[in-house]
Amino acid sequence: MSTDKINLMNLSPAELGEFFVSIGEKSFRSQQILRWVYQFGETDFDKMTNLRKDLRAKLKESCVITAPEIVSEQVASDGTTKWALDLGDGQLVETVLIPEEDRNTLCISTQVGCPVKCSFCRTGAQGFNRNLTVNEIIGQVFRASTRVGFSNNQEQKPISNVVMMGMGEPLLNLANVTKVCELLLSDYAFALSKRRVTVSTSGVAPVINKIAGKLDVALALSLHAPNDELRNILVPLNEKYPIAEVLDSVRNYLDKSNANCGRVTIEYVLLDHINDSIEQAEELVRLLRTIPCKVNLIPFNEHENSEYRKPSNSRIDRFYKVLFDAGFTVIKRTTRGDEISAACGQLAGQVKDKLAKQKINAKTC
Repeated sequence: MSTDKINLMNLSPAELGEFFVSIGEKSFRSQQILRWVYQFGETDFDKMTNLRKDLRAKLKESCVITAPEIVSEQVASDGTTKWALDLGDGQLVETVLIPEEDRNTLCISTQVGCPVKCSFCRTGAQGFNRNLTVNEIIGQVFRASTRVGFSNNQEQKPISNVVMMGMGEPLLNLANVTKVCELLLSDYAFALSKRRVTVSTSGVAPVINKIAGKLDVALALSLHAPNDELRNILVPLNEKYPIAEVLDSVRNYLDKSNANCGRVTIEYVLLDHINDSIEQAEELVRLLRTIPCKVNLIPFNEHENSEYRKPSNSRIDRFYKVLFDAGFTVIKRTTRGDEISAACGQLAGQVKDKLAKQKINAKTC
């Protein structure tokens, strides 16, 4: 296959319209392509029958529509499915489908590895290589849809929610993540509600401020500690952007967002005798008192080579009660897919040529 062909899956809806204008076609052709690819799962130009035959021939000469291929599939007893996708350069990334009675949630990756290096996260422990391209990110949704169904097929249950909580820090790949969100939200592509697309961040404060009022999707903040001293250890990015600065940026984002219904989701991984005491729960209450939020408590999902452990149920319950009694909306996250290493913090994929000294800098976005 010629490497100089344009992969249309790398283009946002607006860019696809501009592409068609550049080849002498009407911009509405982009809407037809988007529907064929993201609502019908069709990548063969010859089968796009509402396009003129000569246009199909032109597209075949200069364009392709390709996504990373699924190379392995693991299914847990609870139905959680993990796919490894081959990026074609020796790298693998992982994507997880979490099926529930009323929804199909897909957890997707945005980077190969992760530069943030949260101390409890298996992804961060393996290093960082590069950002994923648009087609490598949206391609995860596309490949998952080939397994569970596209929106045009009423006999299957298509993906209803997409969360960027897989491998990588989404806000350190902002340009590509923005285009992916546009494809997820476009009426001609996946047509998801903005409340059903979630970007999870470890707290890249300048970028949260940058996207406020521009990218309106649900926001989740991976907090994991009630103070800077502990968070510096658990989430090293905190040394660059401390909690107060991050929470200020979150307030700014919420002020300009409709998708979040006025509140952010706080993700808090509970680590046995590290961040799960009653005193730390009370400190978290004081910290979040002025932040409109709901709190997801995530019992640590143990993995190889980690010294951290999951707290006992009694410690989890006591932590939960402090927040609940203080008036917070609190959810104890049920572990899904841990038997296949598909639970939160367990994704690894395969990272080649690790960059040991990758700089965490918002200017790379």
